[in-house]
Amino acid sequence: MEMENRSGFSYMGRKFSDLSLNDDSSAFSDCNSDRSGEFPTASSESRRLLLSCSSENSDDLINHLVAHLDSSYSIDEQKQAAMEIRLLSKNKSENRIKIAKAGAIKPLISLILSSDLQLQEYGVTAVLNLSLCDENKDLIASSGAIKPLVRALKMGTPTAKENAACALLRLSQLEENKVAIGRSGAIPLLVNLLESGGFRAKKDASTALYSLCSAKENKIRAVQSGIMKPLVELMADFGSNMVDKSAFVMSLLMSVPESKPAIVEEGGVPVLVEIVEAGTQRQKEMAVSILLQLCEESVVYRTMVAREGAIPPLVALSQAGTSRAKQKAEALIQLLRQPRSISNGARSSQL
Repeated sequence: MEMENRSGFSYMGRKFSDLSLNDDSSAFSDCNSDRSGEFPTASSESRRLLLSCSSENSDDLINHLVAHLDSSYSIDEQKQAAMEIRLLSKNKSENRIKIAKAGAIKPLISLILSSDLQLQEYGVTAVLNLSLCDENKDLIASSGAIKPLVRALKMGTPTAKENAACALLRLSQLEENKVAIGRSGAIPLLVNLLESGGFRAKKDASTALYSLCSAKENKIRAVQSGIMKPLVELMADFGSNMVDKSAFVMSLLMSVPESKPAIVEEGGVPVLVEIVEAGTQRQKEMAVSILLQLCEESVVYRTMVAREGAIPPLVALSQAGTSRAKQKAEALIQLLRQPRSISNGARSSQL
């Protein structure tokens, strides 16, 4: 698996650091325990079970619930058991470990394959909560969870899709899972969720894609799946609360050649220039970084960027931005001011 360094890029012998690896922490909050609506009010029996979980008999309770995930029980009994496991694993890390050790993971994965969409959703949500424990990630992946989670991402309820995206994000934090997730068909589905989902779905999809696309082949998959269209649309909407997340993902994709014509074809150049002019300091720096990589080997793209009026806001940024933004803005200004009168043959060779 080819993993790529996110630390920066070079132009004309100069090394440009991208945003530091810590800069994405405020843009991408990790998926925490499920944020779906609570299940229907628990029965008195359910409340008794939940209360007893904090007692010395919690192991017996967990074993009881895991046993009731089996297909020999009715769908309603399976739903009840999955619901209880989801609630028990929502906030307590020690319960996540106990539940996994009790053998819950494989039967929960079986629930994700259920044709009953509510049962599938309960299974996805419980697996998400268990995946929040680092000790469980490898066991979940090795137990065959990736393909069922991708299936839920394709065919599940809106909540199941969101929680499946979160669970895949958690599993992708183990480097060996990134390519496996990409090869299981997750990338186009995450791109679709980024484009058509609600705000939480877009947020979760962008975070999962950012994690997965540190693998080169997943970057190519993302571009081929049409990711630039939703990224450009979200970056154009300053009210979307998705500008930073989308720009981080786009910046990560710039190392594959396929990304550059895709940005241009989706109308990304005027959007990036607008961000340089009107975005936050961090957004401006990200936009300049993307434009610099877009233009570094293409005279045609340089002409396009210059004609969009990029130089005045770049000059302003070079005078008032952060030290890193100033450096990038100055380099892009220099690049845009180079002579652009070249022959058609030379122009074609630089695309």
